[in-house]
Amino acid sequence: MKQQKAVLALEDGTVYPGWAIGAGVRPEGEVVFNTSMTGYQEVLTDPSYRGQIVCMTYPLIGNYGFNREDMESSQIYLAGFIVREACPYPSNWRSDRGLQEALAESNVLGIAGIDTRSLVRKLRVAGVMRGIITTEEGEPATWVREANEVPSMAGQELVSEVTTSEPFYWDRDRDAPSTSRPEGDFKRHILVYDFGVKFNILRSLAERGNLVEVVPAQTTAEEALGRNPDGIMLSNGPGDPEPVTYAIETIRNLIGKVPMFGICLGHQLLGCAIGAGTYKLKFGHRGGNQPVQDSAGGRVYITSQNHGFCVNGERVDESLAKVSLLNLNDQTVEGLSNLEAGWFSAQYHPEACPGPHDAAPLFDQFMELVDRTE
Repeated sequence: MKQQKAVLALEDGTVYPGWAIGAGVRPEGEVVFNTSMTGYQEVLTDPSYRGQIVCMTYPLIGNYGFNREDMESSQIYLAGFIVREACPYPSNWRSDRGLQEALAESNVLGIAGIDTRSLVRKLRVAGVMRGIITTEEGEPATWVREANEVPSMAGQELVSEVTTSEPFYWDRDRDAPSTSRPEGDFKRHILVYDFGVKFNILRSLAERGNLVEVVPAQTTAEEALGRNPDGIMLSNGPGDPEPVTYAIETIRNLIGKVPMFGICLGHQLLGCAIGAGTYKLKFGHRGGNQPVQDSAGGRVYITSQNHGFCVNGERVDESLAKVSLLNLNDQTVEGLSNLEAGWFSAQYHPEACPGPHDAAPLFDQFMELVDRTE
């Protein structure tokens, strides 16, 4: 099969030639990198990557194919995909299609065959950049100009593009969303705000005996409390947290009224709700090897992360929350807590599918907080 030429053009004028993978219209967005050695399917189907072109640092991607069981959402959400080598012949007993087929199904165009080490070094030194992937004929100067016209991730409210339009339940037996309440007895009723939630967060909650109900991001505090939940989960999601003003106001009105646990964007929104605000990181934290330590200097956790914004630790009012976790690489805020008010948060992913699983006990801590508050 003849390969189709493609190029990646960055806003700084750099152009990388390669080969097209997948199919679809020209993707544009913020070019970022992920250092995970496995889990490309989870990366592709994570709604938090909305509006981004993701480069995998591991050189061979697609070797174990794609399957229905490991989807973190119903589709591929990222804008584009960059790999050094895309495996054309996957080998795994669970695989039901290949990487290129999965990309094409979701109308996502990617590029293979470029020097990903050079690209990642550039992004680490200069910071993430806007870019495009194109298979069109043209002049490099034109592609670079178009890359410079891509909107910055700062200021983008992307939650409304990925959240559910209607409430639903997670059916543990079917391992799928359900419009009707699952049968059986449950220990707790956990309400999940869908800012771009990953399925494995819902699985992790359901595995602990909970009725898991997911609501749209625009659900008000009054509507949420009207459903009488025992606890509320604030999920991960894409984009800049500060423009998601409706969610920030809702969270502010929920603090102290019901136990809450925020993950990733949910953590950042909690930071905004207490007045700390956020700022954009140079190149973010994306991968499965981020070291996090509790602020008292105790245990170190190796964590899975995906974020480009961070809570401003210098603006955290200690009467409202304490900084409970720090990133050992750059000392950025990785967790907040106010257990007296019944909430805590983590910047990283405790569901961590495909891993590591150091942070999985955070779900149990949330269950303990809910049970203690009842």
